[in-house]
Amino acid sequence: MSAASSELNRLLSDKTVKSKTEPKNARVLTTVILNHLKANRLQKAVSILFSSPFPVDYSLYAHLIQLCSSSLAIVEARKVESHLVTFSPRPPIYILNRAIETYGKCGCLADAKGLFDEMPERDGGSWNAIIRAYSQCGSSEKALDLFKDMRREGVVTNEITFASVLGSCSDALALSFSRQIHGLIVKYGFYRNVILGSALVDVYGKCKAMSEARLMFDEIENANDVTWNVIVRRYLEAGNEREAVAMFFKMFNTNVRPLSFTFSNALIACSVMHAIQEGMQIHGVAIKANFDENEAVSCSLSKMYANCGKIESARLVFDQSGSRDLISWTSMVSAYAMSGRTREARELFEEMPERSLISWNAMLAGYSRSFQWNEALEFFCSMRRTTEDLDQITLRLLLNVCAGLSDVEIGKHVHGFIYRHGFSSNLLVGNALLDMYGKCGNFRSARVWFYQMSQSRDSISWNALLTSYARHHQSEQAMVMFGEMQWETKPDSFTFGTLLAACANIFALDQGKQIHGFVIRNNYEIDIVMSGALVNMYCKCRYIAYALRVFRDTSSRDLVLWNSIILGCCHNGRGKEVLKLFRVMQEEGVKPDHATIQGLLLACMFEGHVELASQYFDSMGKEYCIIPRLEHYECMIEIFSRYRCMNELEDFVKGMPFDPTAPMLMRVFDACKEHGCSRLGKWAAEQLNKLNPSTPFRFKLREKLNS
Repeated sequence: MSAASSELNRLLSDKTVKSKTEPKNARVLTTVILNHLKANRLQKAVSILFSSPFPVDYSLYAHLIQLCSSSLAIVEARKVESHLVTFSPRPPIYILNRAIETYGKCGCLADAKGLFDEMPERDGGSWNAIIRAYSQCGSSEKALDLFKDMRREGVVTNEITFASVLGSCSDALALSFSRQIHGLIVKYGFYRNVILGSALVDVYGKCKAMSEARLMFDEIENANDVTWNVIVRRYLEAGNEREAVAMFFKMFNTNVRPLSFTFSNALIACSVMHAIQEGMQIHGVAIKANFDENEAVSCSLSKMYANCGKIESARLVFDQSGSRDLISWTSMVSAYAMSGRTREARELFEEMPERSLISWNAMLAGYSRSFQWNEALEFFCSMRRTTEDLDQITLRLLLNVCAGLSDVEIGKHVHGFIYRHGFSSNLLVGNALLDMYGKCGNFRSARVWFYQMSQSRDSISWNALLTSYARHHQSEQAMVMFGEMQWETKPDSFTFGTLLAACANIFALDQGKQIHGFVIRNNYEIDIVMSGALVNMYCKCRYIAYALRVFRDTSSRDLVLWNSIILGCCHNGRGKEVLKLFRVMQEEGVKPDHATIQGLLLACMFEGHVELASQYFDSMGKEYCIIPRLEHYECMIEIFSRYRCMNELEDFVKGMPFDPTAPMLMRVFDACKEHGCSRLGKWAAEQLNKLNPSTPFRFKLREKLNS
């Protein structure tokens, strides 16, 4: 039997002497034990039983085992089981089954397996108990092996067996085995069981077989709240946030009341999609269902509003929440910090009743994201004065701060700390160190550390070094490193993007074409990011025909790619091509931005389309809700000046919503001298003199004309 059994056998070796008063003593013992149990003294009750030289009724053993299970009292459970098997050679199987379940619940698989192996008789409940024990303790593979043994011995399986086995399949991501279990469930007629149906939906979802999960879900006649929660969560985890939200709303066509976790999962899906309208609808439903004050729901609501850029709404939910835990406080601080509102984030951070390492990291990440490097460094010093805790995320953020400050000396101090405290072997920290040295331009230290990482570095390590070379205009060295990289790891799209940018910097068309060919020969997917890098490289290398070919071969084109080809054509003097591309862009329903309009105005300048340029400029606010920037005004001034549209130039300059800059006035001044417009020329000279009285401008038309 179990370990405690032998000890009791030694203590109670003389079991043959039976007192004639044993039944009476047993009744007294039972009364004493029950009195202790009523007073919540389980340990005392079990100790009295353990020291008793005679047994009690089986129902009391069962009751004690149950209490040990609910209290996770493993020592007491061992004593009860030991006393039972010592004084009862063939105890009831159901009590031993409950003992196995208790050992499993307490995480003591050795005790559970020892009792199971020594049982003189077993039934289906015994197998269910041991399978469940292994499943609960995370030994999923062993639980599945036990199920196979159970089948080989011909023991009848029931719904409880299948529920435990499906839980193990879910943990082990055993998709093939789950399908076999599904077949057995149908074979034995359990397919209408909503618990097993939900478990099948869960295991298929965890194994990313969402089509099978959905088919199983649709076959369940009376899906309950748990079933609906499972399908919503699995869609969310599979990255299909839209379907997760759709299933949440579909649930309301039934009479099922959603769980708080279902609300939370649906809100997380809205957060990921930035679906503010759907999120607000779920918020309304949560209020009606009285879930809005639930901690999980309110925290998810705050995150949803924050991720959708509605910080005030997120704060309102946070302030109205009845109970705010550490997670909700940290989420709100992170929302402010990551949206650039670091002052408000810091104020809220200082109000926190307690802080975790995650809270400190969230605030530090906010400063880094906003490029507030000095504030980030000051905050880290405050953090070190307050707490000794830090982790790899803290160190990565601190190294990013060093890179932002271009302070390699502080970076070296951080490197020393990393070495002394055992973080050197952490790949994420190692890559951050490499990135810091590269951004600071310390290539010697970057190379030394890169070669020290030889046993653990990955493609990110190579990319960090390549990017550093490219950023500091050492493109030739980046190409050399790419050759070495192929001996160790496979390049990815980021690698090629970096190399193509390096080729563009040094106008290395031949090397850029070689990289393009390498990508095609090795069957890499030319996604939209790589297409953009290829277009940019070919445009800068003045090989516009290839840039257009890559662009037209790209099936899905976003605004960034459109802007790349439009500006690339502009810089290559292909104004007519720009205007054609813009018409296609409009047909595809892509909305332009500032950069697009800038490209159009440059194209109009090259082609002499003054009126069309004015139309594009006017359309920024009227059609596209774009506020013109300084470069757009400069473009229009250049167009009017170049093509002698002096009346239009005067109206435009004097109608601007801000005072013209000195370069603008100089261009107007030069245009007036060139085209003989004295009134506007004198006005421009006066404005220039106001800006810089020390070097006065005088408009002398005659001198210009005589020249």
